[in-house]
Amino acid sequence: MIRTLPGLVSALALTVALGGCSMMTPAAPTTPAATLPTQITYVRDIHSHARPEIARVVHVDLDLNADFQAKTLAGTATLDITGQVGAAGIILDVRNMDIRSVRDAAGTTLPFRLGASDPILGQPLTIDFAPLGERETRRIVIEYSTRPDAAALQWLTPEQTAGGQQPYLFSQGQAILTRTWVPTQDSPGIRQTYAARITAPADLTVVMSADMLTPQGEAVPGRDDVKAWRFAMTNPVPPYLIAIGVGDLAFAPIDERTGVWTEPSRLAAASAEMAPTAAMVDAAEALYGDYLWGRYDLLILPPSFPFGGMENPRLTFATPTIIAGDQSLVSLVAHELAHSWSGNLVTNATWADFWLNEGFTVYFENRIMEAVYGRDRAMQEQVLGWQSLNETIADLPPADTRLKLELAGRDPDEGLTDVAYEKGAFFLRTIERIVGREPFDAWLRGYFERNAFRPMTTELFLEDIRTHLVTTKALEDALMMDAWIYQPGLPSNAQAPVSDAFVPVDAAAMAVFADGADPRQIPWGDWNTQQRQRFLAWRPSDLTAGADWLTSDQLARLDASLNLSAEGNAEVRFAWLQIAMAHRFEPAVPSAEAFLLGMGRRKFVLPLFQTLWNEGDWGRPIATRLYAKARPLYHPVTTGSVDAVVGRP
Repeated sequence: MIRTLPGLVSALALTVALGGCSMMTPAAPTTPAATLPTQITYVRDIHSHARPEIARVVHVDLDLNADFQAKTLAGTATLDITGQVGAAGIILDVRNMDIRSVRDAAGTTLPFRLGASDPILGQPLTIDFAPLGERETRRIVIEYSTRPDAAALQWLTPEQTAGGQQPYLFSQGQAILTRTWVPTQDSPGIRQTYAARITAPADLTVVMSADMLTPQGEAVPGRDDVKAWRFAMTNPVPPYLIAIGVGDLAFAPIDERTGVWTEPSRLAAASAEMAPTAAMVDAAEALYGDYLWGRYDLLILPPSFPFGGMENPRLTFATPTIIAGDQSLVSLVAHELAHSWSGNLVTNATWADFWLNEGFTVYFENRIMEAVYGRDRAMQEQVLGWQSLNETIADLPPADTRLKLELAGRDPDEGLTDVAYEKGAFFLRTIERIVGREPFDAWLRGYFERNAFRPMTTELFLEDIRTHLVTTKALEDALMMDAWIYQPGLPSNAQAPVSDAFVPVDAAAMAVFADGADPRQIPWGDWNTQQRQRFLAWRPSDLTAGADWLTSDQLARLDASLNLSAEGNAEVRFAWLQIAMAHRFEPAVPSAEAFLLGMGRRKFVLPLFQTLWNEGDWGRPIATRLYAKARPLYHPVTTGSVDAVVGRP
């Protein structure tokens, strides 16, 4: 049974005592107190050493100092623990971390031991204490320090930021990297509230995925060179959503509950680009219920951030590559916002169930885009997703094209493919198409309400939908749900989406690429980003792997006519560079170099290096040279993937 815990009460009291002020904006909404589920069934997570059915962490209180010289976060993590009557210890997850001491709430030293280290899972940290009593919550204090190479943290030099004057720190915890900076049970199924006091250089600002309780920071007695910042997250979250950013930051509001953080020199462009955010929050709430996290802000990070976005509650972390100047890539914001329901509210219990986070979110993202921008834009993005999904399925082993994954002995990042995202979304669209949108929407809203703040497995999802929506054998047979989830590839009831906006684009692509037409004749300036992506994604139907399908003259005309090597839209630039590098088009190499050195988003970086590597004696020297320059600029999430292709310099 879950009950109100001392850590949650103290966090709420702190919010009230400090007025609930958040994110330096007036009248900022605070996170409402969660209505906790009365019962949670814990499943075995093969990517965690934790045994939550015996003892589990329910609250984390951090008191850490950010040392930019040593590149460490050091201090204490105070954990509130509950569990079975008689439980005499707890197992936590840590990786590459220095544990200095463990004490109980009275200051008495507790015995602890670190187990064998696994390159993926890290180490179990076992702490012994007196047996738990009935309905007892125990508090322990861990004194520790991260290491400079903690995989969740990236410490940037001033030269790696837009301002060039101040250093920067940010975290990326998904999937199992939080254990490199917070000693806790690092499993998505073990939800925890958290609070934090972070000390950092006085000229920097600290933000976290939580209510900011000290909008200007607070003085530290006897120290003029630092400030302390306090935070509280009163909704229980999976540990991968505990996030921090420290840097020279400024804030611009969009409306009373949304806004943008970024470096001052980028604030105007970022706030203009993110203007649709407020309308997206309204559209999301109209679809599937109240937004339960208080504020929805974005932190536009320096270019080395490895993902497009990360759905940290209250504060989405986002790549600057979405700043295109025309709001054409804001579907990423819709995606991360949708995670506030699918992922943050109802969370995959283990990484084998990752599709429950991402498939639901891609579906929801597209519904937000349809509500804000219309059906045509939404269908264009569905078509691009379908095309990407089919390419992914063709490249993966059949077992990895199932929604329910087998990840034993593997890094859960290996499940981060379009199968979870796009196949999951097309599965939900298939259900919507067969049962009807109105009944499906009613079920999905109820699914979020029934399962709020609860870990979700594929089997529990099937139980829910069979109870509340799919209640006849005829409907069960038509939906083919087990085939979608447990079988490879796409079932026979999958339907490809169609967009009329792509009909003239496909005709133009055929004319230019197959018939040699002049690229200047196509209406490039009239096309949106999605149409341009579709054009550049065209390939001959009989193309064999590694074959050239354009001549150097065609590539030169295409580049000159459309100015592709200087394209500012990251998605379009990436699509062009994939073509250019696969054709060994030397004039585009400087553009590829600038692109790869200018950002660290794995979605772009990894495929481009793979393409170069595939080009053997031409591409491998280029890849090796560029990676030697770029690797120090990338986050460990990105280098871990590219190292496997190019090798570590």
